[in-house]
Amino acid sequence: MKRTIQQLLLSAVLLMSSAANAAEPAAFTVQVTGQGQGQPVILIPGLASSGEVWQGTVARLCGPQSARQCHVLTLAGFAGAAPIEGDLLAQAEQQLADYINDKRLGQPAIIGHSLGGFLALKLAIGHPAQTGKLVIVDSLPALGATQVPNITPEQLLAMSAQMQVAMRAQDAATASASQHRTIAGMATAPADVERIIGWGQRSDKNTVINAMGTLIASDLRQEVAKVQSPTLVLGTWIAYKEYAPRAAIEATFGQQYRLLPGVRIEMADTARHFIMYDQPDWMYARIEQFLN
Repeated sequence: MKRTIQQLLLSAVLLMSSAANAAEPAAFTVQVTGQGQGQPVILIPGLASSGEVWQGTVARLCGPQSARQCHVLTLAGFAGAAPIEGDLLAQAEQQLADYINDKRLGQPAIIGHSLGGFLALKLAIGHPAQTGKLVIVDSLPALGATQVPNITPEQLLAMSAQMQVAMRAQDAATASASQHRTIAGMATAPADVERIIGWGQRSDKNTVINAMGTLIASDLRQEVAKVQSPTLVLGTWIAYKEYAPRAAIEATFGQQYRLLPGVRIEMADTARHFIMYDQPDWMYARIEQFLN
């Protein structure tokens, strides 16, 4: 009889453990910093990036003297994190909403860079009750429409498919060279460029290609009208000055976000895509002012 009770207790413990493990988000891991009782802040990195990209931002927003608590994500398949099957962005959106509910975070501020900014917009559109203030760092609702504003959904899908085929066809040397060229234009300091490249090299190739494909094929320009959160967009232009003047790039941001109620857009003067590395003080000051 005693043994039977022990077996039942052991089975109950194992079942509870399995349930707890099942509840853990699979689409991302989370690093929590700070014990503050103020508004929580969730930070989402971009394509193939680690949550480490927000290290300086977390120190500024959620340091020892801050009342905030930062929850920094690293998406599955990026920067050495284990990949998952299926649509990463759709799963990350739903699991992030569940995480906010499970942790009783209320309506946390969401800060997203690049792909992370797109995911933040998706969360605000689909889960307004779980979304507080939004800070979108160099991201657009329709990346594939930057050159052709009137592009159709079918054309976006074709562009996405063509891009994915081309990326999958690259051999290792070609892919590496392409990665180095791309990242060299996204940050200024060589050490930052190498760090970003390292994250990309540790990322799962299929996850990166699929996520990029989803980003290219998507168009949220109409859906941003559903966003109820106050939104700050921080954009960049200097890395693209050979292709278009600042005014034209600012106009693209304005057009793509024109239906988002009350959106505030500011452009960095000298930063490339990774604003948190190139113009950190400029970015921190605007985020702090907006959150406060």
